[in-house]
Amino acid sequence: MKLKISSLGLVLLLISTLGFAQKTLDHVSMVDPFIGSQGGGNVFVGACKPFGMVKLGPDYEGHSNSGFREEGRIEGFSHTHTSGTGGGAKYGNVLLTAQSGTLNVKDYASSREKEACVAGHYSVYLKDAQVQVDLTSSDRTGFHKYTFPAGEAHILLDAGHLLYTGRENGGDRYRFGEAQYLVGSEVKILSPTEIAGYTRVKGGWNLGPAYTVYFHAVFDTPAQQSGTWDASRNANANTTLAMAGGKGAGAYFSFNTTADQAIQVKVGISFISIEKAKLNAAREIPSWDFEKTVSDSQAVWNQLLGKINVKGGTRAQQKILYTGLYHTMLMPTDRSGENPLWDSKEPYYDDFYAIWDTYRTTNPLFTIILRDRQRDMIRSLVDTYKHEGYMPDARSGNFTGRTQGGSNCDMLITEAYLKGIEGIDYDLAYEAMIKNAEVDPGDDHEQKGRGGIDDYNSIGYVPSEHYRSASRTVEYCANDHAIATLAQALGKKDDHRKYLQRSANWKNLWRPHTLDGFTGFIWPRLRNGEWKKDHDPMEWGYWDVQMYEGTAWDYSFYVPHDIRGLIRQCGGEEVFVRRLDHFFDKEYFNVTNEPDFLTPCLYLWAGRYDKTAERIKKISNTAWSDKPGGIPGNDDSGAMSAWWVFHAMGFFPLAGQDVYLITTPVFEKSSLDMGDGKIFTIECKKLSEKNIYVQEAKLDGKPLQRAWFRHNEIQEGATLELIMGSSPSSWGSDPASFPPSVTDH
Repeated sequence: MKLKISSLGLVLLLISTLGFAQKTLDHVSMVDPFIGSQGGGNVFVGACKPFGMVKLGPDYEGHSNSGFREEGRIEGFSHTHTSGTGGGAKYGNVLLTAQSGTLNVKDYASSREKEACVAGHYSVYLKDAQVQVDLTSSDRTGFHKYTFPAGEAHILLDAGHLLYTGRENGGDRYRFGEAQYLVGSEVKILSPTEIAGYTRVKGGWNLGPAYTVYFHAVFDTPAQQSGTWDASRNANANTTLAMAGGKGAGAYFSFNTTADQAIQVKVGISFISIEKAKLNAAREIPSWDFEKTVSDSQAVWNQLLGKINVKGGTRAQQKILYTGLYHTMLMPTDRSGENPLWDSKEPYYDDFYAIWDTYRTTNPLFTIILRDRQRDMIRSLVDTYKHEGYMPDARSGNFTGRTQGGSNCDMLITEAYLKGIEGIDYDLAYEAMIKNAEVDPGDDHEQKGRGGIDDYNSIGYVPSEHYRSASRTVEYCANDHAIATLAQALGKKDDHRKYLQRSANWKNLWRPHTLDGFTGFIWPRLRNGEWKKDHDPMEWGYWDVQMYEGTAWDYSFYVPHDIRGLIRQCGGEEVFVRRLDHFFDKEYFNVTNEPDFLTPCLYLWAGRYDKTAERIKKISNTAWSDKPGGIPGNDDSGAMSAWWVFHAMGFFPLAGQDVYLITTPVFEKSSLDMGDGKIFTIECKKLSEKNIYVQEAKLDGKPLQRAWFRHNEIQEGATLELIMGSSPSSWGSDPASFPPSVTDH
């Protein structure tokens, strides 16, 4: 069982063990990587740098998407992981572990004690193996430190390891649906201190073709004996080369150690070649100073976590915030210079897993505090369009994954333009957006572009003959609004009118059907115009349903560009408010899935800020905590964490636009570093557990009557002052100050 250690105790443990300087542990001390590691959060636990290619952490027997499990034995420590993901797993490649005593390459898993983790450093004691393990990393290199008792000691490298294996009869069929399987692996011992090789893996979450991870490892202590194993899993002493197919190849280095002797290993990885892996390690970690590598990693984490500074709240709330911010920076992965598919000077990012999740919260956060990162991510997406024909909505293992809903790169590009992010070829990006909206991807409709787009463009909706027809339709409408907005900004008037009109296609699926006393719902429709009669409005599922990860209730609230138009369809503000109340009170609302992310804010378009404040406060207090199960569902590459981070500061983005909605804060003061000396500050006066309602607001000292603001109002730095009270006020209730909607124009 994992030892329960408080965040402060964990930090003090690491300081006492390694003698770290306190100055390296500032915001890092508020990060607890175990938050979200249980209860389906699936977050990565281990050592990495922000957006790093190496995510070095434990893989447990039974596996999970992140490799981590609450209970069971540790198989070892692999270098590639995802974080917060659902569906099938990816990676878990190039695994190392250690043993004391008799060598055993058939079963090297071990129980553990004293497991601890902070940003940049993971440690655990392997009880069965009698080895203390400490891990840290640079961007593309893992750094291992194994401390042994006196006697025989062994370090094992398994090049055939991966997460969620499953192969049927040696073919390409998946026993477990989205399982990975090994294509081949190789290890070659180059000297008593060097080993190199590769692992090649196919399948996984995006059912991708084979990807190859190359590695080069160097030891600080020469082995006294070494050997390899192949598919037979038998240790072959004094051999230097092993190659294997589906069952993997590995190698071991053996030593005679004195008590508490530490042996260190640096493992560079690459998606290009062994030579590149060796170069990555040599460049990034030239010394054998483990503590300095930890300190260097934590310095980078402190710099980026320090982009947000808060005052007030409880210690637990501060831990949730900084851990959430940490989680947003684990994916996607910066693999610039590591693209095996084409040569380009553009940035290359992988592990968009998936933009369907992150466009709503994580990417809007980056547009404020990590603008250069957001720019480079978009440049990478546009470069993928240039070389592969479509921008991905999801991508991992250098392969575009399945598209869950709309073409949500469109949302990122328009939002970046509206928020003044420079350095993007917006003309080429616009070309890619138009292709999404006009060119049917044919047999690739599950992977590229917009499936069913020909029907959508000809009859005004995606018919139910296609999977996910209803959810795709409403998402395509939001994407079309993004195109229309960018078209207007680029002076393309005809396109602006065309896509603005298409953004209203959601009305073509608005069936005058009554549920629980409320009339009008998004509903699947056949190609001939008839409503799908056997549709269950509470149906919820994944790929082969009509509404992806949501019900008719959920998607009937998803018209983010035209909430005022939606209110009219529902019968007016009073009915709309009652409908929202019913949705929450009946517990139809599902914060664990992204289609409901915006829904608590919809009261603002009906002048009921007070109800948004009440809903957000309850959700934030009950669905999140600083415990291992403290994230409600998959963290989805930090999307779930970013939801809490935004609301804790008191505002929330309207994704794909330049609008932020004012909600209710957790912290008395939040300051966001926007770069170039520009600071956006939210100051909350009279804030308390009871004082959750804004009474009045000021933006840079001027009265603000509306419960929203635009990015250009804060882009040079600004101060938003919120005066809080214990009772609802009239603030934000003037119809002239409601958030914008297409219907207003």
